[in-house]
Amino acid sequence: MQEAASAARLGTILRHLCPRTGAAALTAFPTSAQIASVKHPVEFHYTLDNNILTPEQRHFYDENGYLLIKNLVSGEDIERFRNQFAKICKKEVQVPGLIIMRDVAIAKSEFVLDQKAVTKVQDFQEDEELFRYCTMPQILKYVECFTGPNIMAMHTMLINKPPDSGKKSSRHPMHQDLHYFPFRPADHIVCAWTAMERIDRSNGCLVVLPGTHKGSLKQHDYPDWEGGVNKMYHGVRDYNKNLPRVHLVMEKGDTVFFHPLLIHGSGMNRTQGFRKAISCHYASAGCHYIDVKGTSQENIEKEVVEIAQRKYGGSTPITLKDTWMVRGRLVKGERTNL
Repeated sequence: MQEAASAARLGTILRHLCPRTGAAALTAFPTSAQIASVKHPVEFHYTLDNNILTPEQRHFYDENGYLLIKNLVSGEDIERFRNQFAKICKKEVQVPGLIIMRDVAIAKSEFVLDQKAVTKVQDFQEDEELFRYCTMPQILKYVECFTGPNIMAMHTMLINKPPDSGKKSSRHPMHQDLHYFPFRPADHIVCAWTAMERIDRSNGCLVVLPGTHKGSLKQHDYPDWEGGVNKMYHGVRDYNKNLPRVHLVMEKGDTVFFHPLLIHGSGMNRTQGFRKAISCHYASAGCHYIDVKGTSQENIEKEVVEIAQRKYGGSTPITLKDTWMVRGRLVKGERTNL
């Protein structure tokens, strides 16, 4: 009798708590074990909160240090960049501060004014047409996920990887881009790299070591290659060569965003064509400059300063910071520091 009365009272209480659906409704709520299995919000370390990247994309970048976005730049825009590059190579346009680089295997050979003699142009921030790449809204909306709303374009390149001469000089050694940058924090720097045609292993696609962005900046030097190494093509001195590699096959207009500590490089161009890509390194305007003296970056500072002094002359001492301050251009938001 007592048990029956207790059951009746419990039924009455349950009906008051859930008057429409009765006691059965309570069983729809998770038990403590079920609650424990519910996934809590993930803490992302390498991207900022945004409404552009999906949680899956943020997780992938966190784990791997790069993110590939398909078909981000139109074919029409890429053709405009190609045409402007051709004009620069023929010296039909003069761009202040632009650096034109040639492959070590052909640098001293005879050539006409043509893109076949040029492997890369960099620092094109004063060229209105090429710099338009750095200001594209569809690129900046992704960049902001890494840098925040105040965005500086710091380093610009159009790469024209030549057919390899047989000396393997068209390779780019495995390296970390942060080696060249005297500004921090690294997590607020990102590169946007866009394929200007189909790029695969035959013409020297990017090769990345996923997850290496979680490590530190390593010592870089010129690799000991028999065929010679192009100017400024420093490589990581010591890294685990058994780490898994990913070869990024990309179609025209695809864009990869990657962290400046990610170890990456590219192989030889075994085709007869020139493999083109355009890129920009962005940084938060809130980043700050550092003094690289006494660090692993001392060797790149020495090399850059020597080139700058030969180019511009003068007896005033120049630092790596000085060479970067003239390159940076605001592309979105407010210039707060850099």
